[in-house]
Amino acid sequence: MMLRPRWVLALLFALAVAAGFALLGQWQIERAVEQSETIERPTEEVLPLGDLVEPDMATKQIATAQRVEVHGTFVPGDTVLVEGRLNDGAAGYWVVAHLEVTDAAAGGLPVALGWAADREAAQSAADAFDISVAQADSAETQVVGRFLPSEAPVAPDEDGDPFAMTTVAVAQLINVWVDYDDRPVYFGYITTTDAAPGLEAIVSPPPEHTFELNWLNVFYAVEWVVFAGFAVYLWYRLVRDAVEREAEEAEESAAEAEAAAAAVDEPAAP
Repeated sequence: MMLRPRWVLALLFALAVAAGFALLGQWQIERAVEQSETIERPTEEVLPLGDLVEPDMATKQIATAQRVEVHGTFVPGDTVLVEGRLNDGAAGYWVVAHLEVTDAAAGGLPVALGWAADREAAQSAADAFDISVAQADSAETQVVGRFLPSEAPVAPDEDGDPFAMTTVAVAQLINVWVDYDDRPVYFGYITTTDAAPGLEAIVSPPPEHTFELNWLNVFYAVEWVVFAGFAVYLWYRLVRDAVEREAEEAEESAAEAEAAAAAVDEPAAP
């Protein structure tokens, strides 16, 4: 039965359909791998901030976690504490200052100066930093560190300090910076490599490169493989049905022939 021309042609058609489904499955697998590939960036090479980001613009992926350098002047009185920040697993406080960028597009930029385990130490370091900035009389300084995108603001607890900060949110900082109006601002912040006096350096490791498959594409690839197998199975099932149908027809023909023979051989009634 399988060697009959019509079924050979049907098999070739089924194999062609299965091959098409297999190619679609292979394409889905390639898509899953392509989307999971991580483009390695030289994040540890110190680059000028102005080459990566602009004020009042969203942070691009290429700038995230990049080590940068920038020149600017710190604004005394705008230094704040951000609580609940982990440093090597220990919770504490960040001291975040306000830098006005001078060597790139002008704009405000938050700078995390360092970490302290308790609020008193962090506040003391922040006060000392503001005093030193005021005494420097707007002297330009260089900041080197890792650039990270702005975090989302988090509302404080109902019974907590309404001015407490738990995230480095630019949208929240510009509301507490003194006399900060509609001037440009960078939607990100820098964690400095060298901590300010009285603080510990913030642990800011380079981003990890992970490899994760796009499982939705993998699922689609498995579906196409199943469809390919079903195309061949459908051909096999049709051939099997044809064989069974011919066998039934042959049995019926044989039964009819036997019945006719029996009728001929039966003696006539007296």
